[in-house]
Amino acid sequence: MSLNPKTVTKWKNAGRTTDKKSGPMHPKSTVLTEQEEQIICEFRRVTKFSLDDVFIALMDEIPKMTRSNLHYCLQRHGLSRLPKEDVSQKEKKNFKEYYIGYVHIDISEVHSKQGKAYMFVAIDRATKYIYVEIHTRMTQAIACIFLENLIEDVAFKIHTILTDNIALFSYKLLAEHLRPKDKTHPFDEVCAEHDIEHRLTKFRHPWTNGQVEIMNKVLKAHTVKLYHYETLEKLKKHVMSFLLLYCKLRKTPRNDIY
Repeated sequence: MSLNPKTVTKWKNAGRTTDKKSGPMHPKSTVLTEQEEQIICEFRRVTKFSLDDVFIALMDEIPKMTRSNLHYCLQRHGLSRLPKEDVSQKEKKNFKEYYIGYVHIDISEVHSKQGKAYMFVAIDRATKYIYVEIHTRMTQAIACIFLENLIEDVAFKIHTILTDNIALFSYKLLAEHLRPKDKTHPFDEVCAEHDIEHRLTKFRHPWTNGQVEIMNKVLKAHTVKLYHYETLEKLKKHVMSFLLLYCKLRKTPRNDIY
Protein backbone atom coordinates (compact mmCIF):
# COMPACT_ATOMS: atom_id res chain seq x y z
CA MET A 1 0.00 0.00 0.00
CA SER A 2 1.15 3.47 -0.84
CA LEU A 3 -0.22 5.97 1.68
CA ASN A 4 0.91 9.50 2.34
CA PRO A 5 2.16 9.78 5.95
CA LYS A 6 0.24 13.03 6.32
CA THR A 7 -3.00 11.21 5.47
CA VAL A 8 -2.29 8.53 8.08
CA THR A 9 -1.54 11.18 10.72
CA LYS A 10 -4.71 13.10 9.83
CA TRP A 11 -7.01 10.10 10.31
CA LYS A 12 -5.25 8.95 13.47
CA ASN A 13 -6.02 12.29 15.08
CA ALA A 14 -9.46 12.76 13.51
CA GLY A 15 -11.41 10.80 16.15
CA ARG A 16 -13.82 9.50 13.51
CA THR A 17 -13.89 7.08 10.58
CA THR A 18 -16.14 9.05 8.18
CA ASP A 19 -15.78 12.27 6.22
CA LYS A 20 -17.35 15.44 7.55
CA LYS A 21 -20.58 16.65 6.03
CA SER A 22 -19.99 18.82 2.98
CA GLY A 23 -21.78 22.12 2.49
CA PRO A 24 -22.69 24.83 5.02
CA MET A 25 -23.08 23.92 8.68
CA HIS A 26 -26.41 25.76 8.89
CA PRO A 27 -28.06 25.66 5.43
CA LYS A 28 -30.55 28.43 4.61
CA SER A 29 -32.44 29.69 1.61
CA THR A 30 -30.86 32.29 -0.63
CA VAL A 31 -34.33 33.41 -1.78
CA LEU A 32 -36.72 33.18 1.18
CA THR A 33 -36.18 35.33 4.25
CA GLU A 34 -36.12 33.88 7.76
CA GLN A 35 -39.52 35.44 8.47
CA GLU A 36 -41.04 33.94 5.31
CA GLU A 37 -39.71 30.51 6.26
CA GLN A 38 -41.29 30.86 9.71
CA ILE A 39 -44.64 31.74 8.09
CA ILE A 40 -44.44 28.71 5.82
CA CYS A 41 -43.53 26.34 8.66
CA GLU A 42 -46.23 27.63 11.01
CA PHE A 43 -48.86 27.46 8.24
CA ARG A 44 -47.84 23.85 7.52
CA ARG A 45 -48.03 22.87 11.22
CA VAL A 46 -51.46 24.45 11.77
CA THR A 47 -53.24 23.46 8.55
CA LYS A 48 -51.44 20.17 7.85
CA PHE A 49 -51.96 20.95 4.15
CA SER A 50 -50.10 19.03 1.46
CA LEU A 51 -47.11 20.69 -0.23
CA ASP A 52 -49.22 21.71 -3.25
CA ASP A 53 -51.98 23.19 -1.10
CA VAL A 54 -49.45 25.15 1.00
CA PHE A 55 -47.92 26.51 -2.22
CA ILE A 56 -51.31 27.59 -3.61
CA ALA A 57 -52.40 29.14 -0.30
CA LEU A 58 -49.21 31.21 0.21
CA MET A 59 -48.14 32.01 -3.36
CA ASP A 60 -49.80 35.45 -3.24
CA GLU A 61 -48.32 36.30 0.17
CA ILE A 62 -44.78 35.12 -0.73
CA PRO A 63 -44.22 35.87 -4.45
CA LYS A 64 -40.59 34.64 -4.39
CA MET A 65 -41.68 31.19 -3.24
CA THR A 66 -41.53 28.35 -5.77
CA ARG A 67 -42.58 24.74 -5.33
CA SER A 68 -38.91 23.77 -5.21
CA ASN A 69 -37.72 26.19 -2.52
CA LEU A 70 -40.91 25.45 -0.54
CA HIS A 71 -39.98 21.75 -0.53
CA TYR A 72 -36.41 22.48 0.62
CA CYS A 73 -37.70 24.87 3.29
CA LEU A 74 -40.00 22.19 4.76
CA GLN A 75 -37.18 19.65 4.51
CA ARG A 76 -34.72 21.89 6.39
CA HIS A 77 -37.22 22.37 9.23
CA GLY A 78 -38.24 18.72 9.45
CA LEU A 79 -41.72 19.28 8.02
CA SER A 80 -41.42 17.54 4.66
CA ARG A 81 -43.30 14.70 6.34
CA LEU A 82 -45.99 15.67 8.83
CA PRO A 83 -45.65 13.99 12.26
CA LYS A 84 -48.01 11.09 12.73
CA GLU A 85 -50.82 11.57 15.21
CA ASP A 86 -50.63 9.66 18.48
CA VAL A 87 -52.71 6.58 17.87
CA SER A 88 -51.34 4.55 20.79
CA GLN A 89 -54.76 4.55 22.43
CA LYS A 90 -56.57 3.53 19.25
CA GLU A 91 -56.69 0.23 17.51
CA LYS A 92 -54.69 0.36 14.30
CA LYS A 93 -56.67 -0.33 11.14
CA ASN A 94 -55.60 -0.58 7.54
CA PHE A 95 -56.79 2.32 5.40
CA LYS A 96 -59.49 1.10 3.07
CA GLU A 97 -58.80 1.52 -0.63
CA TYR A 98 -61.50 2.92 -2.88
CA TYR A 99 -61.88 2.58 -6.61
CA ILE A 100 -62.55 5.56 -8.87
CA GLY A 101 -66.15 6.66 -8.49
CA TYR A 102 -66.42 7.36 -4.74
CA VAL A 103 -67.58 11.01 -4.77
CA HIS A 104 -67.92 13.47 -1.87
CA ILE A 105 -70.53 16.25 -2.23
CA ASP A 106 -70.99 19.37 -0.10
CA ILE A 107 -72.49 22.87 -0.28
CA SER A 108 -71.14 26.18 1.00
CA GLU A 109 -72.44 29.74 0.96
CA VAL A 110 -70.75 32.42 -1.17
CA HIS A 111 -71.56 36.09 -1.84
CA SER A 112 -71.40 38.67 -4.62
CA LYS A 113 -72.86 42.16 -4.88
CA GLN A 114 -75.98 40.55 -6.35
CA GLY A 115 -76.53 38.64 -3.13
CA LYS A 116 -76.13 35.23 -1.61
CA ALA A 117 -75.42 32.10 -3.65
CA TYR A 118 -74.61 28.46 -3.00
CA MET A 119 -71.58 26.57 -4.27
CA PHE A 120 -72.18 22.87 -4.89
CA VAL A 121 -68.88 20.97 -4.93
CA ALA A 122 -68.13 17.33 -5.78
CA ILE A 123 -64.72 15.65 -5.60
CA ASP A 124 -63.75 12.08 -6.45
CA ARG A 125 -61.82 10.40 -3.63
CA ALA A 126 -59.35 8.57 -5.90
CA THR A 127 -58.68 10.94 -8.83
CA LYS A 128 -59.43 14.26 -7.03
CA TYR A 129 -61.61 15.23 -10.02
CA ILE A 130 -63.55 18.37 -9.03
CA TYR A 131 -66.96 19.49 -10.31
CA VAL A 132 -68.55 22.79 -9.19
CA GLU A 133 -71.86 24.54 -9.77
CA ILE A 134 -73.00 27.86 -8.26
CA HIS A 135 -76.74 28.48 -7.80
CA THR A 136 -78.78 31.31 -6.30
CA ARG A 137 -81.01 28.83 -4.44
CA MET A 138 -80.47 25.67 -2.45
CA THR A 139 -83.35 23.25 -2.98
CA GLN A 140 -83.85 19.50 -3.36
CA ALA A 141 -84.63 20.00 -7.06
CA ILE A 142 -81.37 21.89 -7.66
CA ALA A 143 -79.44 19.24 -5.71
CA CYS A 144 -80.90 16.60 -8.06
CA ILE A 145 -80.03 18.69 -11.14
CA PHE A 146 -76.48 19.06 -9.82
CA LEU A 147 -76.21 15.29 -9.40
CA GLU A 148 -77.57 14.62 -12.90
CA ASN A 149 -75.09 17.10 -14.41
CA LEU A 150 -72.24 15.55 -12.41
CA ILE A 151 -73.10 12.04 -13.62
CA GLU A 152 -73.25 13.24 -17.22
CA ASP A 153 -69.97 15.17 -16.95
CA VAL A 154 -67.62 12.62 -15.39
CA ALA A 155 -65.78 10.11 -17.55
CA PHE A 156 -66.15 7.30 -15.00
CA LYS A 157 -68.98 5.41 -13.32
CA ILE A 158 -69.97 6.82 -9.94
CA HIS A 159 -70.67 3.95 -7.56
CA THR A 160 -70.89 5.77 -4.20
CA ILE A 161 -71.81 9.29 -3.07
CA LEU A 162 -71.17 10.68 0.42
CA THR A 163 -73.15 13.71 1.62
CA ASP A 164 -73.97 15.41 4.90
CA ASN A 165 -77.11 14.62 6.89
CA ILE A 166 -79.21 17.57 5.71
CA ALA A 167 -82.76 17.72 4.34
CA LEU A 168 -81.39 18.67 0.94
CA PHE A 169 -80.00 15.16 0.54
CA SER A 170 -81.96 12.97 2.95
CA TYR A 171 -84.97 12.75 5.25
CA LYS A 172 -83.01 10.83 7.90
CA LEU A 173 -82.08 13.97 9.86
CA LEU A 174 -85.76 14.70 10.48
CA ALA A 175 -87.47 13.35 13.57
CA GLU A 176 -89.33 10.10 12.97
CA HIS A 177 -92.77 11.73 13.11
CA LEU A 178 -91.72 14.44 10.62
CA ARG A 179 -90.37 12.11 7.93
CA PRO A 180 -92.62 11.70 4.87
CA LYS A 181 -94.19 8.26 4.93
CA ASP A 182 -93.90 5.96 1.94
CA LYS A 183 -91.85 8.57 0.08
CA THR A 184 -88.27 8.35 -1.18
CA HIS A 185 -86.13 11.47 -1.11
CA PRO A 186 -85.67 12.92 -4.67
CA PHE A 187 -81.86 12.79 -4.31
CA ASP A 188 -82.06 9.10 -3.38
CA GLU A 189 -84.32 8.50 -6.38
CA VAL A 190 -81.65 9.88 -8.74
CA CYS A 191 -79.02 7.74 -7.04
CA ALA A 192 -81.19 4.62 -7.38
CA GLU A 193 -81.89 5.40 -11.03
CA HIS A 194 -78.14 5.40 -11.77
CA ASP A 195 -77.31 2.48 -9.45
CA ILE A 196 -75.37 4.68 -7.01
CA GLU A 197 -75.07 3.95 -3.29
CA HIS A 198 -75.90 7.07 -1.26
CA ARG A 199 -74.05 7.23 2.05
CA LEU A 200 -74.44 9.84 4.78
CA THR A 201 -71.96 11.22 7.29
CA LYS A 202 -72.57 10.33 10.91
CA PHE A 203 -74.84 12.75 12.76
CA ARG A 204 -72.77 15.66 14.12
CA HIS A 205 -69.63 14.25 12.45
CA PRO A 206 -69.26 16.48 9.35
CA TRP A 207 -65.46 15.98 9.30
CA THR A 208 -66.03 12.49 7.88
CA ASN A 209 -66.73 14.35 4.63
CA GLY A 210 -63.34 16.02 5.00
CA GLN A 211 -62.06 15.86 1.41
CA VAL A 212 -64.78 18.10 0.02
CA GLU A 213 -64.79 20.30 3.15
CA ILE A 214 -61.10 21.08 2.55
CA MET A 215 -61.76 21.76 -1.14
CA ASN A 216 -64.51 24.21 -0.17
CA LYS A 217 -62.10 26.05 2.11
CA VAL A 218 -59.44 26.20 -0.61
CA LEU A 219 -61.92 27.55 -3.19
CA LYS A 220 -63.29 30.21 -0.85
CA ALA A 221 -59.85 31.20 0.47
CA HIS A 222 -58.75 32.16 -3.05
CA THR A 223 -62.00 33.78 -4.23
CA VAL A 224 -64.71 35.24 -1.98
CA LYS A 225 -62.42 35.71 1.03
CA LEU A 226 -59.97 37.79 -1.05
CA TYR A 227 -62.08 39.57 -3.65
CA HIS A 228 -65.43 41.36 -4.04
CA TYR A 229 -67.52 40.42 -7.07
CA GLU A 230 -69.97 42.73 -8.80
CA THR A 231 -71.91 39.87 -10.38
CA LEU A 232 -72.41 36.16 -9.91
CA GLU A 233 -71.00 35.54 -13.40
CA LYS A 234 -67.70 37.19 -12.43
CA LEU A 235 -67.53 34.97 -9.36
CA LYS A 236 -68.14 31.87 -11.51
CA LYS A 237 -65.43 32.88 -13.99
CA HIS A 238 -62.89 33.49 -11.22
CA VAL A 239 -63.67 30.16 -9.53
CA MET A 240 -63.20 28.44 -12.89
CA SER A 241 -59.88 30.22 -13.46
CA PHE A 242 -58.69 29.15 -10.03
CA LEU A 243 -59.75 25.55 -10.67
CA LEU A 244 -57.79 25.49 -13.93
CA LEU A 245 -54.66 26.74 -12.11
CA TYR A 246 -55.22 24.35 -9.22
CA CYS A 247 -55.67 21.49 -11.68
CA LYS A 248 -52.46 22.38 -13.52
CA LEU A 249 -50.36 22.66 -10.35
CA ARG A 250 -51.66 19.41 -8.90
CA LYS A 251 -51.77 17.66 -12.30
CA THR A 252 -55.27 16.35 -11.55
CA PRO A 253 -57.94 15.56 -14.17
CA ARG A 254 -59.96 18.29 -15.86
CA ASN A 255 -62.32 20.23 -13.60
CA ASP A 256 -65.63 21.88 -14.50
CA ILE A 257 -67.88 24.61 -13.16
CA TYR A 258 -71.35 25.72 -14.22
